[in-house]
Amino acid sequence: GCVLVVSVIEQLAQWHNSTVKAAMERLCNYIPGKYQIIRHMLCCIDRKMNADVVCHSLKLCKQDPGQPLCHLYAPPEVSWFSTFSKTTDCGRSFKLELNSKSFTGFSSICAFPLLANLCEKIKYVLRNKLPFEDFDGDKFSTFPTLRGYHWRGRDCNDKNTTVYPGRRPDNWDVKSDSNCNGIWGVDPKDGIPYEEKFCKGADSQGVVLLGDSAGAHFHIPPEWMTVTQMSAKSFANLPMAFTDELDWPQFSEITGFLNSTIGGWTDSLYLRLRRRNRCNHRDLQNISQNGFLARNQLLDNPAIVIYATIGNDVCNGNRDTLAHMTTPKEMVSNVVQALRYLDSHLPNGSHVILTGLVDGRFLWDNLHDRYHPLGQLNRDVTYSQIYSFLDCLQVSPCSGWLTPNETLRNLTSERALQLSNVLKEIARSEKFANFDIFYMDFPLRQTAEEWHKMGGEPWQLIEPVDGFHPSQIAAALGTRITWQKALQEWPQVLGKENPFNDQIEAIFKDQGGH
Repeated sequence: GCVLVVSVIEQLAQWHNSTVKAAMERLCNYIPGKYQIIRHMLCCIDRKMNADVVCHSLKLCKQDPGQPLCHLYAPPEVSWFSTFSKTTDCGRSFKLELNSKSFTGFSSICAFPLLANLCEKIKYVLRNKLPFEDFDGDKFSTFPTLRGYHWRGRDCNDKNTTVYPGRRPDNWDVKSDSNCNGIWGVDPKDGIPYEEKFCKGADSQGVVLLGDSAGAHFHIPPEWMTVTQMSAKSFANLPMAFTDELDWPQFSEITGFLNSTIGGWTDSLYLRLRRRNRCNHRDLQNISQNGFLARNQLLDNPAIVIYATIGNDVCNGNRDTLAHMTTPKEMVSNVVQALRYLDSHLPNGSHVILTGLVDGRFLWDNLHDRYHPLGQLNRDVTYSQIYSFLDCLQVSPCSGWLTPNETLRNLTSERALQLSNVLKEIARSEKFANFDIFYMDFPLRQTAEEWHKMGGEPWQLIEPVDGFHPSQIAAALGTRITWQKALQEWPQVLGKENPFNDQIEAIFKDQGGH
């Protein structure tokens, strides 16, 4: 974090031909709220030390005994020790100032009055993976972030636990909208409830993602660290991004429902199911990075569940990464246990699609020698350097693939293929009472081919800041490929087209928002 902030300040000064102080003020004016802790870095940056030296001097970065000294930029021409010694006074004054304010460093950022309340909310969400604002406790919310309706369909009555997206209509919703799809009341021409007329026998169903950070659509806007593009507008979405844990499920491949504001376009399984049957409105759940399924086996509609943990079973930040990967035997046990849980919670007539793991060699092959957003101004930071820096800090999202070690990359992909074959066999052999089960490979190759036909480059399918997650373009193209496969091979999964869609839109057009 420190290296990132110092790098941006130094580059802002360079790009605008200003002093470091002016650059820091510029950054503070861009960011909502004044994060005054940045100001304490000023004395060290003025000495024209690179970001690694500044942050080690301030003791915000450290070298543990027996561990390598982690750095993003090239080492100084003189020794690290002599460089640090020149900045001792700066580090000492920074430490004294922090102590005088009862801070202990960046780790205590939640002690800032501006951030304390927000931090408590985020801690609650991270701990429980449930909406922070959910007054009736039905796991659905009227608030967008903090695991609210960006993640699950928007509640239409947060004071009634029996009203939520995805349930079967209560008495055909004659008097009120019990399932939040915007369809309720009685047709005055014939006295038939609109829900009964338009949705009875329509194969209404929701979509649920059980996934990881890729399914949640993790994204850090590149303009946050690309000084040539940076302005106050760049950070307008910062509060929303943080309260969604830097995830953007509202634009994601499975549950996206809003037009993308982070590049590319939004196309999702949910939107296609909604266009196929307008009665499916708001019936979505993105349960990524753990969470709780909200489905009542007796009261709710069936659901299509996408089980897509595409990398976590082989990805970790450990030095001995292979030893920490899921084994095929563990994979069988874990997945079957999850499927049994689903069988006890999903309404009858549901469907489960197991998605294979990705072949992450695509990442290194297409990014390692390209410049990261932090390195584009001076052409001094490649993705290879970013990967090595994160690996040194033991926070790499995937040590097995984000490495110059080709043998290790191949071994990681070999394990990923073994685990995909486990999923394929489970789909072939296991039977469950309340859902049928299917398997599909992660469509990376087809996505790259499709994007190439459109004139795109492979690296554009990867998130530019973390160099690891699928980009917005990859998510939208992946939806198209998945939908085509389902139409060809499992049309029963998607349900039939609702012939009343146009009538529903005409009558309830003002109640179709998300």
